[in-house]
Amino acid sequence: MKAHKKTIISVTGLKKYFRVGEVIVQALRGIDLSIEEGEFVAIMGASGSGKSTMLNILGCLDQPSEGTYLLDGTDVSGLSKNELARLRNLKLGFVFQSYNLLPRTSALENVELPLFYNHAIRARERRERAEAALGAVGLADRMHHMPNQLSGGQQQRVAIARSLVNDPVLILADEATGNLDTRTSYEIMALFQELNEKGKTIVFVTHEPEIAEFMGRNVVFRDGNIVKQNPLLKRNSAMEMLKALPPEND
Repeated sequence: MKAHKKTIISVTGLKKYFRVGEVIVQALRGIDLSIEEGEFVAIMGASGSGKSTMLNILGCLDQPSEGTYLLDGTDVSGLSKNELARLRNLKLGFVFQSYNLLPRTSALENVELPLFYNHAIRARERRERAEAALGAVGLADRMHHMPNQLSGGQQQRVAIARSLVNDPVLILADEATGNLDTRTSYEIMALFQELNEKGKTIVFVTHEPEIAEFMGRNVVFRDGNIVKQNPLLKRNSAMEMLKALPPEND
């Protein structure tokens, strides 16, 4: 008998309205979505489809106008700004398209940042956790480099290490390969697949169908509705795609 997995995201009847002048814009029109522990889910859709609004709500950066959102069993809808910030820090890891690293701060110090908000963690443990996270993304030999001494792919690996350092229940990635070339995109997706295979739950916003094929389920938004959320019969292996690329020129 298959063990029942824990539900990390449970969204019911979710709506989001914005007022633009005299007009009410419906960004989300009643979303129902459930994501279980260990899933790797792509959120897709054209600009204006509602996917970015959905990501902001899932990331506790915004709150719905109607409906409920349970994150790892916690009802997010009634929380104050301080409570939302605490929940974000304890439960979520974020990876952005533009890396969002502090430019005058080393890779190690960038990864340590989320732990400064957790007063139960002392300086030594903070350093050890950051070193372990950088090791997990293959950057043990770059931890004292500044962002401008790292390639785009290495900077994104630092951002992924930072998202891991708090051992979150959910990683949210927003167009995390958007600034990267094909080879580096495959390298980053291979890393995400490896993290997912180790049990990490990942929600990845992308507008690129070929990137979405590296994930287990694609959820497609259009005009504030989910129009498709099918599991893929077979997801592509980023490592295999990487091996199939022609060798780089010296």
